[in-house]
Amino acid sequence: MAKFNRRQALQGMGATLGLLSLRGYQAHAAAVVHFTHGVASGDPLSDRVILWSRVVPGNGQVGSLTALWQIAEDSGFTQIVSSGRVDTSAQQDYTLKVDATGLQPGAEYFYRFVVDNLASPVGRTRTLPVGEVKQFKIGLASCSNYPQGYFNAYRDMAGANLDLVLHLGDYIYEYPEGGYANPEALEKLGRHVKPEHEILSLEDYRMRYGLYRTDADLQLLHARHPFICVWDDHELMNDTWRMGAQNHNPGEGDFQVRINNARRAFHEWMPIRTPQSGDTSPIYRNFQIGKLADLFMLDTRYHGRDQGFDYQRDVVPKMLAFDVRDSEHPILVNKFAAQKLSAEEVEWLPAPFDFTGGQPQPVLDYTKVKSVDPDAMPQGWHFLPDGAAFKAGPLADERRTILGYDQEAWLTQRLKTAAKRGSTWQILGQQVLMGKVGIPVFEPEAFDVEALAPRTARFVRTMQVLETEGLPFNLDAWDGYPACRNRVMEGLQKYAKNPVVVAGDTHNAWAFDLTDDSNRPVGVEVGTPGITSPGMESFLPVPMQVLEAAFGAASPELVDLDAKHRGWAELTFTPESMTNQWHFVDTILDRNYQVIHGKPLTCLVDAKRFSAT
Repeated sequence: MAKFNRRQALQGMGATLGLLSLRGYQAHAAAVVHFTHGVASGDPLSDRVILWSRVVPGNGQVGSLTALWQIAEDSGFTQIVSSGRVDTSAQQDYTLKVDATGLQPGAEYFYRFVVDNLASPVGRTRTLPVGEVKQFKIGLASCSNYPQGYFNAYRDMAGANLDLVLHLGDYIYEYPEGGYANPEALEKLGRHVKPEHEILSLEDYRMRYGLYRTDADLQLLHARHPFICVWDDHELMNDTWRMGAQNHNPGEGDFQVRINNARRAFHEWMPIRTPQSGDTSPIYRNFQIGKLADLFMLDTRYHGRDQGFDYQRDVVPKMLAFDVRDSEHPILVNKFAAQKLSAEEVEWLPAPFDFTGGQPQPVLDYTKVKSVDPDAMPQGWHFLPDGAAFKAGPLADERRTILGYDQEAWLTQRLKTAAKRGSTWQILGQQVLMGKVGIPVFEPEAFDVEALAPRTARFVRTMQVLETEGLPFNLDAWDGYPACRNRVMEGLQKYAKNPVVVAGDTHNAWAFDLTDDSNRPVGVEVGTPGITSPGMESFLPVPMQVLEAAFGAASPELVDLDAKHRGWAELTFTPESMTNQWHFVDTILDRNYQVIHGKPLTCLVDAKRFSAT
């Protein structure tokens, strides 16, 4: 192949592939090819593992490339145990992905790709063990938002002695420049997104993955440990469900086309095993970690999820009934009296409440109630939601599912299989909290509600009322799908000896003793903190200790909560116990950081709850 200098190479790319094909990689010299985004491995089994890299032609000419892949027992590649060739082209965004077979169980390997005698960086990976397993370490990660700050937690994970990393979603974020960002990260750290608009097209999603994968800390983590990944909403779009999303709006094209773009880019850029059929939709799958554990990766975000509820949208306000037979002097009546009147004789109006005195006082004057403009209510006035009707009606609907009925059936069948083979632990890797989280109650002096941003103030006022009805804090989690959770817990009670649920999504660290509706222990849950995305501490202006105590008082299953720090979780499984250790970084706005270790939490075999401390 002809030699090119850097200027010629970049000029060639500008005329053909285009500089965007580098996806944020800086080509420092002319070369026959450029390995642009490091290496990665994932979805390990006992005899194989997915290997990943990306390579583009150095001359910028559109065309196909063939790479040699190699797996060796040593980093010098003197003891190669498996190798082969894999093709790539612009059709798959010049990503390289191969299912490398012929490996030994529970073994450490080194891997690389080679094109025209130019080698990629070297990665390290491991296969899953078989038989008896003394110890297995899993790192949990989620919610890594590039324009919020540095991925310091990824760097800390890279240096840990892990067998596997589970990334539980929000690996990228789809928002436009400045849409969900820390101004300091933008202005001082230069953590800007590409493309600058909200990502919609296949090219957009590819560019965003490319930007994230230029991050040195993320590249290091991928090179050190194999990943098993699932998407949450932001790899797709915010608050995705099976037929729509919160931020897929008119003018943004067909939802299914956008979903297809997002799924295709995910499979191109992530070390996930893509079916030979090319179907990128179902990503729920299972793994066996010897006799020690069965790991079930679920899709609670998109596959079969019914649309999530929203308190502001889906809970109707409490209503007042007025007898209007005398139109000059309408009379307030109770619901029983109203039921005896005809439709023309009664008028139902949303009930405003006056919060200016601290406690909500109903406004009962017909003239005042009738004249209320929902978009311009008097200072301190709010409508109160009818939480009791919502809890007894829509929320209790037995048909609602967060998994889809086919995935529910799949999980039940896999739990049965795990029970037959006798694994010690049954791990559910998924996106959102399964533990029951109640609405926290704060003293009136905790903070000034009216000083909050209007949207936050409305949310807090709504929560103050719904708390009295025993409603959950977060409808976007399993709490918004209680019937489906009951069905899953029934399966866990029947077929799982030691369930461990892991979750991301919230950006904070949680630990739960899970119970069913009869208060019987089911298992434990660990929710990992976000890598960079801000948590509740940025939303509710309450001291951390007050916030954590309020959630603890409202949530009987909650064992521990850190509502302040970014970081990751480390789970250590043995035949006798599972121990969770949180690792928090003290900053994401500086490359120099300190690690703060949370207190270890241990669940003994057959206990189905964390040990008392």
